[in-house]
Amino acid sequence: MAEYQGRKCLLLDGGAAVLKDFEMRDGVIDVDIATPAKRGFVGFDFRLDKDGINYEEIYLRQHESGLPDAMQYTPVLNTGRNWQIYNGPGFTGAVDIPRDEWFHLRLQVTGAQAKLYVKDIDKPALVMDDLKSGAQKGQVALTDLIGETCFSNFEVRTTPDAPWERHLPPMPANTLTKWSISPSYDGLARNLERPLTPAESAAIQWQEVEAEPPGFVVLYRYREAPHPRVTFQTDFSTRLQPQPGMKVLYARTNIDSDRDQVKKLEIGYSDDVSVFLNGNILYRGRSAQGFRDPRFLGIVNPENDAVYLPLKKGRNELMLAVSELGGGWGFICRLVELGN
Repeated sequence: MAEYQGRKCLLLDGGAAVLKDFEMRDGVIDVDIATPAKRGFVGFDFRLDKDGINYEEIYLRQHESGLPDAMQYTPVLNTGRNWQIYNGPGFTGAVDIPRDEWFHLRLQVTGAQAKLYVKDIDKPALVMDDLKSGAQKGQVALTDLIGETCFSNFEVRTTPDAPWERHLPPMPANTLTKWSISPSYDGLARNLERPLTPAESAAIQWQEVEAEPPGFVVLYRYREAPHPRVTFQTDFSTRLQPQPGMKVLYARTNIDSDRDQVKKLEIGYSDDVSVFLNGNILYRGRSAQGFRDPRFLGIVNPENDAVYLPLKKGRNELMLAVSELGGGWGFICRLVELGN
């Protein structure tokens, strides 16, 4: 507890304050905040499960005030934030964030949607049209990842449950949607440029998964998130060094071709991928935050990279080795005709 600019308040500088003995499905959360910090991530966690492993999170980045990602909504799955996968309309937005003065935040949660109000409680600053965690009820918290922030006049009230209606984007027809995934492994203990042998593949207990619209395979839904300390986000010169704590899993699918031909695979991924076709490596890349340049965010979209697949007539096995360093573990693949 503290006092800031004449107000008694709750002061956080990294951490969260969870409301005890309370769960909410739908409701409205109000709070005043003030922050002297130049950099920070401050907002709400809601529908937290009892272990704090899965929930919804919405926060402001005061160091990005006025920029397109000043606000961010992300589902937290198996302790992992997915902001590299869920980005753009419905997930990020621009807003001016005051510094060193009190201003109001309101979060309105209604079924599978939510709205964030910043200063102006009549017009939402960010509309979250489709909440992604799947959690329909849970605890509520004030959260501050970093950056000293004060909270005052906190109030929460429940509202009657609204119908649960998902608003999913369309699934493009050329998206590869059906995959099998392996368990996760220590990424530094494996040679990620070498394909699995048939014996290794046969020994794996593969799990069938399906991409969610518009084509993402969100791996935190199935595997626990790693939390390595990534050196190159603070020291760009170390980006080619091994990163202890990196995890990898293999994902495979089949492509049936009516003839020998070359097709283009549009691929987005987080954070590191090897692409194998019929047991041969075709591509290896890294798209992690801070890797391609110090300001690079690693946002996932199918236009990140392109790989040309020499398909043979009949069935072809496409396999990915997808590694994670933080910010969202997943991939998206679209197979298109050459020239498209």
